[in-house]
Amino acid sequence: MNTPDSPPVNSPGTAPAGLPYISVVVPARDCAELIGECLAAIAAQTYRGPIDVTVAVAPSSDGTAQAVAGSEIELPLQVVPNPAGTAAAGLNLAVAASAGAVVARVDAQSRLAPDYLERAVATLARTGAANVGGVQHPVGPGPIAAAVRSPFGGGPAAFRRGRHGGPADTVYLGVFDRAALESVGGFDETLGRNQDYELNWRLRSRGHTVWLDPTLVVDYVPRSDYRGLARQYFSYGAWKRTMLVRNPRSLRARQLAAPALVAGLAVSALELALGRGRGAALPAVYAAACAAAAARLRDSQGDRGRAAAAFAVMHICWGAGFLAGRTRRGRQPN
Repeated sequence: MNTPDSPPVNSPGTAPAGLPYISVVVPARDCAELIGECLAAIAAQTYRGPIDVTVAVAPSSDGTAQAVAGSEIELPLQVVPNPAGTAAAGLNLAVAASAGAVVARVDAQSRLAPDYLERAVATLARTGAANVGGVQHPVGPGPIAAAVRSPFGGGPAAFRRGRHGGPADTVYLGVFDRAALESVGGFDETLGRNQDYELNWRLRSRGHTVWLDPTLVVDYVPRSDYRGLARQYFSYGAWKRTMLVRNPRSLRARQLAAPALVAGLAVSALELALGRGRGAALPAVYAAACAAAAARLRDSQGDRGRAAAAFAVMHICWGAGFLAGRTRRGRQPN
């Protein structure tokens, strides 16, 4: 936490060595078991310029605020309350409470590599981008984590594969030029999900560049149970539809795959209910595809059946959320 001898949190501008001051912002809710490792990874950065950390804590039931307060990281750290509870509101509050020339968004479920900020700032300077981000790398044991890591499960978005650097639709997390971030109004607090994609859409619409740097690989701790995975992906789908209704030109063909699958499975169910055997074709093909994708996983701990089930949960819940999910402002599951 901040002490009288700590560098001031609100110290904007550039360090004497020419390295910009970085404000790291973290939205946190119900993450007491995760936030310590997240903050430790921030504290272990090799970046030689000044860094401060602001954590926006939403109402939690697991002692998240106490876990943050008990952190012993040797960086200026401040905590701001986030009564609205959403990630977007928390991020905006944290950005407003800090003043670094560069703003680095970090999630409690993420683990930065030691050179993450150093590389990101160098890429910002080299490219002139408004936002630089990297690749999400789901970590952890078990078939669900293995399925989330798979392209068949997570999809082909560049921030999940990260083979080539350059301008991108969106990136994982993000290290922002503060002036560009504030020029577009920050994160949209009316969105419970897809705030990153929507913000990057606004940045690009205003002529800014969003840059994917594949060397910025960030570990991410995914859900470990099917119920949590289902809720997460249903919410993703519902909020993606809301975002696309507002910004239809941001639509990408890949985003229609899961809704099309769900619609096709619904038609198949109707065909089978009417006694038409052809209704079994799509479910059979899809089940075989899930099984084949699970068989290709190297790290599902031998439980390919559960990995295949995780694929189905992600695809079907995302598609169902897109087609029928209701969205409203308020607390959303992290």
